[in-house]
Amino acid sequence: MEELQAGSLSIERGLEGDHKGAKFPRRQITVMSIEAWQATNAELANLGGLALLPWTTRRANFLVEGVELPRAKGGLLKIGPVELEVTDQTVPCGRMDEAHKGLLKALHPDWRGGVTCRVVRGGIVEIGEAVEVLLSPPEHRINLPG
Repeated sequence: MEELQAGSLSIERGLEGDHKGAKFPRRQITVMSIEAWQATNAELANLGGLALLPWTTRRANFLVEGVELPRAKGGLLKIGPVELEVTDQTVPCGRMDEAHKGLLKALHPDWRGGVTCRVVRGGIVEIGEAVEVLLSPPEHRINLPG
């Protein structure tokens, strides 16, 4: 996982340098909130785990703060000049438990794993860009295993 100061996003490829964007257009980008990550870490700490895992452990493309992410398909986010359409809840993979035992289960409640998105308007995003929810449809819940 590589942290960038800026990234170029396109409708065709998602995040430049991330091979998954072109292969999986409905999962081009993943976005997670710092608040959800902190709740995940708190749960792990309560279970006797590490008190603080770095957010890059989650392998999300973007970490945002102070914004409640839409919890339904069709939600729209704006990060700097880029617009993203929420396509689903991010379903964490088994790599999470490889990184830290219990992480997979701790990411399941309340959309803590974040959202998957497709790029609807490309551009360059830099660290510190403003994040805005343009559309937040009523919440859609799915039951994750575990």
